[in-house]
Amino acid sequence: MHQDHKPYLHFTGRSQLDKSINSLVGIVEGIAIDQEINAREVRFLQDWVSEHQELQSRHPYSELMPVIYAALEDGVLTIEERDDILWLCQQLTSTGYYDQITADLQRLHALLGAILADGVVTGAELQGLSAWLADHEHLKTCWPYDEVDSLVVSVMADKKIDAEEQKILRSFFSEFISFLDNTTIVSPVIAEQGSITGLCSVCPEITFEGAKFCFTGASSRYKRTEIAEIVQQLGGEIASDVSAKVDYLVIGAEGNPCWAYACYGRKVEKAVKLRKEGKRIQIVHEHDFHDAVADA
Repeated sequence: MHQDHKPYLHFTGRSQLDKSINSLVGIVEGIAIDQEINAREVRFLQDWVSEHQELQSRHPYSELMPVIYAALEDGVLTIEERDDILWLCQQLTSTGYYDQITADLQRLHALLGAILADGVVTGAELQGLSAWLADHEHLKTCWPYDEVDSLVVSVMADKKIDAEEQKILRSFFSEFISFLDNTTIVSPVIAEQGSITGLCSVCPEITFEGAKFCFTGASSRYKRTEIAEIVQQLGGEIASDVSAKVDYLVIGAEGNPCWAYACYGRKVEKAVKLRKEGKRIQIVHEHDFHDAVADA
């Protein structure tokens, strides 16, 4: 960006953002339009990254850039990586993400972290949080509103917070203290059938023979191709995307810095939707996957 143009950026913030992300979408769609992506086309995408590098610490580029960097790390852009970038761009430019909903979700994240700032969640704080949630019902279906609401209703049912409930509240709210430091949320929960449950299965029984696996995020131990080889050697299959035919979605231990804003990622979002529809797809953490491999 030319130095002379920088002073005008604050006058055109939203339009400038829309233009740059729409350009990114066009680039990604264009270089993959024939279902093949060559080195020169990847360099064209890298040029967009270079043009916006100075904005990488600012929202929403702070969520977008790590995904693009990860995709370009090996100098190859796969169809799966293309879909992830396009999906995230859609989240970042949608009217549902911006404006009041965006601001209120960011407030909720900070609010939860602030409640636990002294290490204890009190009844008075839950009452105040309940009132805040009631005033912001337009956030329903946006994570983590439903999860927070279900948790608060459950804990406040008997009008007291016992030791186990205090532990659950601290565990959940502490995620958002980390979030304020731009740390990936590591133990997210979701609301299912009126109750709070972990996003990832606890001590899952993983069977490889004849099962179909899909992966998302970055592994702390293996490359994606190495994981695929392990699954296939144990009699399983690899799926490039989530569908009702997938048995296990494995979340990489390195996570994804954009998940806290974008419902964890495209694949996790689809798996959660399928699970809520009654499909038998297990979302498992990479550590449990490695344990299952060792026991196989």
